[in-house]
Amino acid sequence: MNVETTAVLCDTVTMHARRTRHFASLLVAVATVLGGCASNEPPATSAGPPSRTPAPPSVAPTTVAPAPVTSLPPTTAATAAATTSTEVAELIHVFPIDPPTAGSYSSGGHAYPATDIFAPLGTAYVAVTSGVIEGVFLVDLWNPEVDDGATKGGLFVSLLGDDGVRYYGSHLSVVADGIEAGLRVQAGDLLGNVGVSGNASGTPPHVHFGISHPTWLEDWEVRRGEVDPMPFLDAWRAGDTTATPVLSGE
Repeated sequence: MNVETTAVLCDTVTMHARRTRHFASLLVAVATVLGGCASNEPPATSAGPPSRTPAPPSVAPTTVAPAPVTSLPPTTAATAAATTSTEVAELIHVFPIDPPTAGSYSSGGHAYPATDIFAPLGTAYVAVTSGVIEGVFLVDLWNPEVDDGATKGGLFVSLLGDDGVRYYGSHLSVVADGIEAGLRVQAGDLLGNVGVSGNASGTPPHVHFGISHPTWLEDWEVRRGEVDPMPFLDAWRAGDTTATPVLSGE
């Protein structure tokens, strides 16, 4: 190969190399531009399933206990007083004043069946028989200017006997501690003490004693008395524990 051929060949190779470098540089520039454009786009993200808040564990419904009963409604009173004839035959009755010799009484004095049992102030007034306390009155609200029949009795205790009879004692000086509606008592249990509350003010201490059929506590015209207590008071003071009042219609 002569000198001229060699020179021409070298020139060709040099030009090709320059073009190759220029093309490579162009590819690098294009790649850079494309890379810059790509960097301006927000990165693609994969939309996963929506987040879920775990459901709270199931809770069993709460049952709210009723409030305890403070006075006996008529239906409860009737149930508390209801007994069989066999149960009535086994009941014991006692004189409502303890000791019995401390009390004195007589018939009459009221326009309805009832008896006032006179005894020294503070003498024990006791349950005639076993049963459930229907209600008590702890505050003397009687006002002589109003003379309301519902408050004439002053402090009182109403007992629903297991014999189905209501026994009412009023004009007490105090109701015994713990005596309240719904309490079960036995014959001879202390219910209160003889006094002069209500419209008994100005009279000798006594207990207004009434016998009636169960109705409701506020039914004062019935609770004050509808059965003559005299024959039963006589029997109980004489020691006859089996004498049981008979209500009208029985």
